[in-house]
Amino acid sequence: MADKVNFELVSPVQLLLSQEVDMVVVPGAEGDFGVLADHAPVISTIRAGTITVFDNGAASARIFVAGGFAEVTAERCTVLAENAEPLDEMDRSAVESQLGELRDALGNVNDDGERQKTAAAIAIAEAKLEALDDQIYE
Repeated sequence: MADKVNFELVSPVQLLLSQEVDMVVVPGAEGDFGVLADHAPVISTIRAGTITVFDNGAASARIFVAGGFAEVTAERCTVLAENAEPLDEMDRSAVESQLGELRDALGNVNDDGERQKTAAAIAIAEAKLEALDDQIYE
């Protein structure tokens, strides 16, 4: 179909989604960008945020990704995500608990490398909470 774009979302563990859709909104490093059929070629890093898939005039899927890369051609949008999780499968209280534990752990870390890893994990947990908050208002 000329008015559809093939969308594939791949994590290190599995192929999460592969289907023709109307549009995909990707959280690019420079800001969110929408992909429709006949999009100009783009390669972009992605930040922690929500990929929203639109089909038949409505959002059909929302998936949180924790970074990765997106490759866009006129026919296809492929996202290689470091980690991906559907928003409707996230447990807010578990994310809040994880965030609290990470913040506590950050104060006890003496190694710079470990401090950076913990700070990155905190940023991802905060982005998950923001994505869950955004979902409430959509």
